[in-house]
Amino acid sequence: MKQTVLTIESNRPVTASVYRMDLRGTGLEEQRPGQFVNIRLAGHFLRRPISVYDWEGDRLTVLYKTVGHGTEQLSRMQSGETLDVLTGLGNGYDLGKAGETPLLLGGGVGVPPLYLLAKCLLAKGCIVRAVLGFNTREEVFGEKAFRALGCEVTVTTADGSYGMRGFVTDALPDTYSYFYTCGPEPMLRAVYRATNTSGQFSFEERMGCGFGACMGCSCKTVTGQKRICREGPVLEKEEILWAD
Repeated sequence: MKQTVLTIESNRPVTASVYRMDLRGTGLEEQRPGQFVNIRLAGHFLRRPISVYDWEGDRLTVLYKTVGHGTEQLSRMQSGETLDVLTGLGNGYDLGKAGETPLLLGGGVGVPPLYLLAKCLLAKGCIVRAVLGFNTREEVFGEKAFRALGCEVTVTTADGSYGMRGFVTDALPDTYSYFYTCGPEPMLRAVYRATNTSGQFSFEERMGCGFGACMGCSCKTVTGQKRICREGPVLEKEEILWAD
């Protein structure tokens, strides 16, 4: 974990409620796929945890959804303003288990952390397929970006207004070597039941401190309690115990 001050280079909407923010700062340490940052906002006691979309050198990009006062305030910030950011948080995805043909499954704002993951897997020589799920056409983002990397992409919408009608689990290919997923818990539960290989799940969770001190985001696993912000947000399929 590192605390740093980053300057906003751009902050623009990609859908009606999802924004892309490009940040830059000196001494920015390596960000691994699946990690997140925690952003301090004036007037708010708790920082806002946001997954890393992309990273290279002194540049960091996040995609976030406006769901409350904090993220709505973030969406109004302008180029040139600065943010106090904790970086390098969480336990990211393990690329060593991907195999030759990994599958990426993202739902809504669970899509962003899969972009950096796809870049890294492709750099390893993997053949990457991504299934991106949304409720409706107006919420779709990321398709062109993943295709530009070299991924085979399928988009699903629950109402059938764009791409394939249904959910990400309706677009599972017959074969894949391993899977990585991020999204809302109902989607993750469905992925858990529908997949036929091992895989890794990135959980979306409310966090207090973001680095394991408050224990507010702990969950039960087969090996005991784990903190989503510290030992997570990525957990392996075999260790997950779903709460009733």
